[in-house]
Amino acid sequence: MTVHFHEEDLPEGVAFADGPIAVDTETLGLITHRDRLCVVQISDGHGDEHLVRFGSGSTYDAPRLKALLGDPDRLKLFHYARFDLAAIEFYLGVTAAPVFCTKIASKLTRTYTDRHGLKNLVSELLAADISKQQQLSDWGAPELNEAQREYAASDVRYLHRLRDVLVERLEREQRTAMAQACFDFLPTRARLDLAGWADKDIFSHD
Repeated sequence: MTVHFHEEDLPEGVAFADGPIAVDTETLGLITHRDRLCVVQISDGHGDEHLVRFGSGSTYDAPRLKALLGDPDRLKLFHYARFDLAAIEFYLGVTAAPVFCTKIASKLTRTYTDRHGLKNLVSELLAADISKQQQLSDWGAPELNEAQREYAASDVRYLHRLRDVLVERLEREQRTAMAQACFDFLPTRARLDLAGWADKDIFSHD
């Protein structure tokens, strides 16, 4: 297992195995328009993770990363895809679809709990432990330390295995079609967030 670190784009010649890729992002904060995209993490589920860092003032001209994220034939696995899709679309200009979101799948199947964070899922479903200590660290710093890099890598390291478990649970509870409809809507949900409807439910009567 190796964590590969890249500046501004994936290097030429890097190859990913066929099938889904796990994706995550690290940003300067939680307001997409204000808090820039700092890191995109990628894993094909075969043991290595690739981190692409964008520096202050980046033009986000990352053609190889954009091509991978925008490939309509490759499923992208996220945990809380809504946030990551908005950051990717706003800064990279790419719709990273089709999508599977482990957080949505968890909420549709693990109705016995309100704990749907990645750490909770990895602990319960995979009997593993991940540290979230670096979650609130400075992702815009000129240098990312080893703890930050390991944290970023761990956010994509388990998503393939989590999907396998959650797919079985969705099928067991006959909620696969409902989940897929939610996944299909996620790029539009992210665009609604970007357009100013993040805190307003346009489907409500209010």
